[in-house]
Amino acid sequence: MKIIVLNCGSSSIKYQLFDMPSKEVLFKGIVEKIGLRGSFIKFQKDDGEEFKLEGDILDHEQGIEYLLGILTDKQYGCLENLNEIHAVGHRVVHGAEEFSGSVLIDEKVINALEHATELAPLHNPPNLKGIFAMQSLLPHVPQVGVFDTAFHQTMPEHTYLYGIPYVLYEKYKVRRYGFHGTSHKYVSARACEILGVDLNKQKIISCHLGNGASVTAIKDGKSYDTSMGMTPTEGLIMGTRTGDIDPGALLFIADKEKTSVSYTSTLINKFSGMLGVSGISSDMRNIEEAAAQGNHRAEVALKMFAYRVKKYIGSYAAALGGVDILIFTGGIGENDTETRKKVLSNMEYMGIEIDQEKISTRGKEMIISTPNSKVKVLIVPTDEELIIAQDTYSITSNN
Repeated sequence: MKIIVLNCGSSSIKYQLFDMPSKEVLFKGIVEKIGLRGSFIKFQKDDGEEFKLEGDILDHEQGIEYLLGILTDKQYGCLENLNEIHAVGHRVVHGAEEFSGSVLIDEKVINALEHATELAPLHNPPNLKGIFAMQSLLPHVPQVGVFDTAFHQTMPEHTYLYGIPYVLYEKYKVRRYGFHGTSHKYVSARACEILGVDLNKQKIISCHLGNGASVTAIKDGKSYDTSMGMTPTEGLIMGTRTGDIDPGALLFIADKEKTSVSYTSTLINKFSGMLGVSGISSDMRNIEEAAAQGNHRAEVALKMFAYRVKKYIGSYAAALGGVDILIFTGGIGENDTETRKKVLSNMEYMGIEIDQEKISTRGKEMIISTPNSKVKVLIVPTDEELIIAQDTYSITSNN
């Protein structure tokens, strides 16, 4: 069964074509700058050969239409015709409280997603655009929604509620939802496969570290707590997001600067985090380069990032009553040796012993703790697209 997985952003579409259940990736790439000047489609075939085609792409439907055309193109494609596509899997950021797992998309689901848009105004609208585009272009092909928030629906009430009047939760569902759920679900299961242990009997802390970053406490295979909240702004300091901040500080800034809600939202989501502190970039590589040259703000930003991760690991170890497995994933978690070293320094008290050679591993699965370490520490590259493909296959093959 051939399944196409779509991850639609505001001006981009990441995609992969899988052959399931073999998990073989036949085709993958990205559509960039949708609705902007310089639009293009990049793609890579299963033999690793890469191509880039440029041209005007006005909206998501046109981008997907071009993609489907390339898939069936005699020169570039890998399909004889579009009838070979049996299902479509969509990454959907916010499922609110409606969805605790992946679902077959129908009108009822679409209505629920539209209702959840107010909880994720930057993410759900482009996700819906991808769904609508596929309804138009491949109307008879089933579609499945896989939600970032679904994995965290197992969090108990005392971990997901905020300390605000309960009526605001009842009226508006103001609560902590968490994100990166598909990634945390995948790497926790994969780590247990690598170690040969039962996922449902482990206490796991998963660190998804990238431009967006979150830490999740996983107990017996289920999300128990996670650092992101009602929005992806809560938790760790990130590329451009503040992470945890005193709400009173935001009120103080808004009062002094005479700013609107919209401006404050832009401030905490687009101009804060590692970019705001360093004044250099949201990219960890650029910040590390500046720090190596003695830039003080860059040095502070790096220390802040590692400290916040370390603090969440410690707090979640307390929440879980100990920890068996610690995982690093995401672009930074998988590839940034210096960040891992900072996070894992002086952690022997937790039973963590690190292999100083293996800690420098980049971008591949590796146990980086010593055989004597009570806590097993691993690098596990995430594969959210595979999880989406697997859920889509499972749901559509049973319908």
